[in-house]
Amino acid sequence: NERAQGEHNLTNISKTHERMQQEQKITPYYKNKLKGLYKTAMQDAELEAELLRKALDKISEVKSIRDNRRLDSDRPKPIMRRGVLMTLLQQNAQTLPLWVSKPGEKPPPLCGAVPADNNYVAKPGDKVAARVKSEDEENWILAEVHSFNTSTNKYDVDDIDADEGKERHTLSKRRIVPLPIWKANPETDPGALFTKETPQDDYSVLFEDTSYPDGYSPPLMVAQRYVICCKEDKKK
Repeated sequence: NERAQGEHNLTNISKTHERMQQEQKITPYYKNKLKGLYKTAMQDAELEAELLRKALDKISEVKSIRDNRRLDSDRPKPIMRRGVLMTLLQQNAQTLPLWVSKPGEKPPPLCGAVPADNNYVAKPGDKVAARVKSEDEENWILAEVHSFNTSTNKYDVDDIDADEGKERHTLSKRRIVPLPIWKANPETDPGALFTKETPQDDYSVLFEDTSYPDGYSPPLMVAQRYVICCKEDKKK
């Protein structure tokens, strides 16, 4: 067990420091011993981090296989009650793989608040924010990609919160914002977040709502998965 081995070595480091404090001197013996212990601790930490990265990659592969099987199925998409849908979305956000950076490595696109590359194309089954037009206004919805047409540069997406089965929209690429596929850790990649403390923390978000006197609803907690950076609408 790599974790147990690492903890054993850290305990030895702590005990060695305690002996040095008791004797109130630093001998060549203790210097060499600590040097060896710290070197081993670094190796243990690097090995454990690599194992964690491999495990996260496997989790991502399993989720991808599961999503592909669901997309290939001919069964109609079940209609869910709003409460059930919200629970599933929250679970999906909680199980988003955590990006573990190597020393000096920058978080990739679609990690936390890092946007996708301009030439990125979301895959079928990916969740995206989509800006759709209604009779009176435009709104952002949470949607699932059905397909992308390279000749027209447009997506076909399904509104996941449609009241009766699928509600499909054909939208240009500029109206689609892919959701993060990695959760960012503020301890190692603070630049990949807006402002947070831990990967499990939710954002506190105000929503525009004209039914309230100040024009905003009370703050709601929103998972990292569903907070994205959007371009300002130039049209007034």
